Amino acid sequence: MIRPLCLLLALASLAPAQPNLDALVERVRKEFDVPGIAVAVVHDGQVALAKGYGVRKLGEPAPVTPNTLFGIASNTKAMTAAALAILVDEGKIQWDDPVTQHLPAFQMYDPYVTREMTVRDLLVHRSGLGLGAGDLMYFPSSDLSREEIFRRLRFVKPATSFRSRYAYDNILYLVAGQLIPAVTGKSWDDFLRERILVPLGMTATRTGIGALRPGDETASPHAPASGRLRPVSFTNLDNNPAAAAVQSSAAEMTRWVRMQLNGGEFEGRRIFTQKQGREMWSPHTIIPVREAAHPALAAVQPLFQAYALGWNLADYRGRKMVWHTGGLAGMVTRVTLLPGQKLGVIVLTNQEAGGAFNAITNTVLDHYLGAAAVGWPQAFLEAAKKQTADAEAKMAKAQAGRNAASRPSLPLASYTGRLRDAWYGDVAIEEREDKLRIRFTHSPLLTGSLEHWQYDTFIARWDDRSLAADAYVTFSLKPDGSLGEVKMAAVSPLTDFSFDFHDLLLKPVAKDAPAVW
Repeated sequence: MIRPLCLLLALASLAPAQPNLDALVERVRKEFDVPGIAVAVVHDGQVALAKGYGVRKLGEPAPVTPNTLFGIASNTKAMTAAALAILVDEGKIQWDDPVTQHLPAFQMYDPYVTREMTVRDLLVHRSGLGLGAGDLMYFPSSDLSREEIFRRLRFVKPATSFRSRYAYDNILYLVAGQLIPAVTGKSWDDFLRERILVPLGMTATRTGIGALRPGDETASPHAPASGRLRPVSFTNLDNNPAAAAVQSSAAEMTRWVRMQLNGGEFEGRRIFTQKQGREMWSPHTIIPVREAAHPALAAVQPLFQAYALGWNLADYRGRKMVWHTGGLAGMVTRVTLLPGQKLGVIVLTNQEAGGAFNAITNTVLDHYLGAAAVGWPQAFLEAAKKQTADAEAKMAKAQAGRNAASRPSLPLASYTGRLRDAWYGDVAIEEREDKLRIRFTHSPLLTGSLEHWQYDTFIARWDDRSLAADAYVTFSLKPDGSLGEVKMAAVSPLTDFSFDFHDLLLKPVAKDAPAVW
């Protein structure tokens, strides 16, 4: 039973200089401009807290409660890993089976990688693909099906050699999800619901946006646009659900966390064996430790970081930490476990401010570890401001080096037509009222204007300013003056990595070419 004991009496036992959790969360909400936050804490097999703060949607009074559904985004990955662990327990697959053993149509760009890729490799971000490669096929929301994205994966070129380094990806979790129907005959959605969600009593949790029902208590995503925070549309990832589609609440996520901390067992019912639990929490891919973004963060700088199966691993103040974050347009979340302390912390938010969930998480962890009080909200706020300032400085440098007097080599009409990338498909460029417009044919939100930058480079300014993903569009010319290849790259260093414009290689399509790809 959920017992909202206000985090052991609202964390009143924190050091005297430290505010209680209610005050802390409200401060975080204000300073990071987050409309709503849900927090839950599990300790020693019990729910110490499950509470909501703020509102589900700006301009509306409905409050966030422990039962409010948020998109948990990449925290879904651990659920997909657990689903596969169940199949390993049942002997239907093995972690080191070749993927092609169960999915004969699976194909990567490199035939060697196709042959050698194992089930384990799908989950640990060491495939050779670049950061977020192929994400534009489903983010922002697209009309491509799971099966079509699976097929197009073969055209995504690698950035490094196989198993040589860590680079976070989402697309191979789609393949992991497709293993489930191949082996069981059931969809990822049905298997997750029947074998994990229902046994845990997570009956209000949904496997994706498409599974939401009338009357579900949902939080709306929010993002800044033109200097003002506003609600934005839900990201529908039902075409890659195994990576990031689950919608859940703080209250129901406590059940997931209790099961994890109890070695795969929940209230007498075993979901997966302890052996598979250990496997999912074992390091597989080393992650380089980066320099701390703020002096206060240096005190908890990990000595090691690694990726396991659907989970990140690190140390926090000398204790093993198992954790993951999730990010969608307008929502970010974090789930953190300290297994040695039987402690779990869940923070769900409806804004894109990672400093908010980090400040809350670290405060709760420090309380249970008896660490000295740290002003985490201020530390993460200052780190975010520095990151923004650094990005603005880089963009200002690019602006200063721009040749504003330059002009395009060709009349605007010569840049129009269809462009095609091998894995994404078609991008259309049109001329309207003496201006160029760009439209990604599978992604309705990626529609905007092309603003001349310099020479034959333009900037795509997306109509939906909440995307924060403006991109350079550079046209190359053939010797005869006609269009050759077109490449893209994000303007701001802060652009979400899932806008992997740089992985596109667009080429003109003849006017009489077959239908849109």
